Amino acid sequence: MDQAKPLDYMSRTDIENAKARLRIPELWTRYTLPGKPAKSCRCPFHDDRKNSFSITQDGLLWNCFGQCAVGGDAVDFVARVCRLDRKTAFKTFLKMAGGVSMAPARFTITKSATSIPRQKPKFPPLEIGTRADLVAVAKLRGIPLAALQWANERGVLRFATLQGYPAWIVTDGEGVNAQARRLDGGLWEHLDGNPKAWTLAGAWASWPLGIREAKNFPAIALCEGGPDFLTAHYFAWWEQLVTGVPKCAPVAMLGASQRIHGDALPLFAEKHVRIFCHADDAGRKAAAQWKGQLNSVGVMVDAFDFTGLIRANGKPAKDLNDCIVLDAESFSQMGRIMP
Repeated sequence: MDQAKPLDYMSRTDIENAKARLRIPELWTRYTLPGKPAKSCRCPFHDDRKNSFSITQDGLLWNCFGQCAVGGDAVDFVARVCRLDRKTAFKTFLKMAGGVSMAPARFTITKSATSIPRQKPKFPPLEIGTRADLVAVAKLRGIPLAALQWANERGVLRFATLQGYPAWIVTDGEGVNAQARRLDGGLWEHLDGNPKAWTLAGAWASWPLGIREAKNFPAIALCEGGPDFLTAHYFAWWEQLVTGVPKCAPVAMLGASQRIHGDALPLFAEKHVRIFCHADDAGRKAAAQWKGQLNSVGVMVDAFDFTGLIRANGKPAKDLNDCIVLDAESFSQMGRIMP
């Protein structure tokens, strides 16, 4: 009869059998990672535009040839998804794979060269914004200066010169995630696809910006992307002026494809979270995914609906930043925005 046994008494056959039962494509599906696993596909661990990720035909090994520059087996995959050390990831993987059978051989687990170190990235120096910096962002995104000043004071808005261009950066107080945009509104031409937003190398892209800073607030506005994150500072600041009570803290996920980092989920507990995702298919999928993750830790979650809201130029509002310039009728019908 099979029974549980300590990790250091597992045979290599036990381990290989477990990996054969639960292969990387199935793990990808179980963790609801973005994209589709394949021999050549986009890496689920960073903003990949080159199909730099590869899974072997037998589904046992993976490798990212791009920004991550790591690879490994199914255990390493679990470690990467959940940001666990290899030993903890091994236990998690075995439970998912249905355990192992008894075997006499002794096998000692050693640290893998591909295990995921929990090291903070080394970003270039990020500076506190001057008034001129804040005014530039205000003009670029249409966000009132007072809200940007609050983001500056919270430590989630910073500035730097990157690739020769002045840039504004949304980041977090722990220094693990950061995304830059040019102050002139231009594109990052050194990156594939010439994107407007550049998630800096080494960033923990799944870490929600502002979650630690939200500790003393009963409610959270969970936004998709940097512009909406700064806009949420405006609406939260404005409602605080009206009520006189600081209630809602803005928090941001930098991209609809990102899952909320597992270590951050408990920080949402006992709060009211309202999700502000873009009004497109990717945004709706992100909202559903984040809601499922937050519900798993008992968080009360709802989502803001942009349907029917019209901007002053007659175009529909598709995100929170658009709501700064709503027409009079939409503004009067919108009601309370923040949770």
